[in-house]
Amino acid sequence: MKLKGILIAGGVSLLTLASLAYAADDKLTQLRQQGFARIAIANEPPFTAVGADGKVTGAAPDVARAVFKKLGVNDVVASVSEYGAMIPGLAAGRHDAIAAGLFMTPQRCAAVAYSQPVLCAVEAFAVKKGNTKSIKTYDEIAKDSKAVIGVEGGTTEQKLATAANIPTDRVIIVPDGQSGLKMLQDGRIDVFALPLLSITDLLSKAKDPNLESIAPVQNTPVQCDGVAFRKQDTALRDAFDVELKKMKESGEFAKIVEPYGFSAKAAMSTSREKLCAAKN
Repeated sequence: MKLKGILIAGGVSLLTLASLAYAADDKLTQLRQQGFARIAIANEPPFTAVGADGKVTGAAPDVARAVFKKLGVNDVVASVSEYGAMIPGLAAGRHDAIAAGLFMTPQRCAAVAYSQPVLCAVEAFAVKKGNTKSIKTYDEIAKDSKAVIGVEGGTTEQKLATAANIPTDRVIIVPDGQSGLKMLQDGRIDVFALPLLSITDLLSKAKDPNLESIAPVQNTPVQCDGVAFRKQDTALRDAFDVELKKMKESGEFAKIVEPYGFSAKAAMSTSREKLCAAKN
């Protein structure tokens, strides 16, 4: 039917569809005008980090900052968020994007519009010395009725623990890496799980000779993240991807991520489409 010269199809007018498309295209203009993009991070070096002076660094924000600058958005302003709160915060408009090592899964890909891959990593455990023989996989933790694992809420590690059927009373949710490591040192958990580079960073700073890492954790996939945008901001995501691709091809991308320990080749050897379709 027609209403005031506007075709109605399936209850949605062409004017409405045009407005939605315009809003998506206009997001980049909005960011250019405000001069910065608001990003969610987790303060988990080397993915993300906040210095004592408040300066935001880490591989994920550094890549996002560089790409946004090429798009005419001069800087990023970061807010620290728990992983489980990032996507709801993005959907609510508190962030313009997530640049935090939020690994792609089919479930997350259904909720956000990911860029092409940025950072890839393998899984690791931090344990007290002597536990490396008895704790090698999530399945072994599940079978050991006394083993307790610490994970950050809303992370891939929490999902891996759930998939291995580790009882919830033996999965302790911690707010951040420093808290998880302290609980391990205090004997409140037997293993703390994070990506390898995060575990390595924590252990190097702790300088505790009684701790060591297990990596990669057997039977876990290589995980990759991307910068995440709202579903309606696919035009902004696509513009981001164009500049990200140029940076990968020029070598600028490698110069940003490799000093943090990440492999540029790993991110360039896969795609959003493959990662979003993978069964993790």
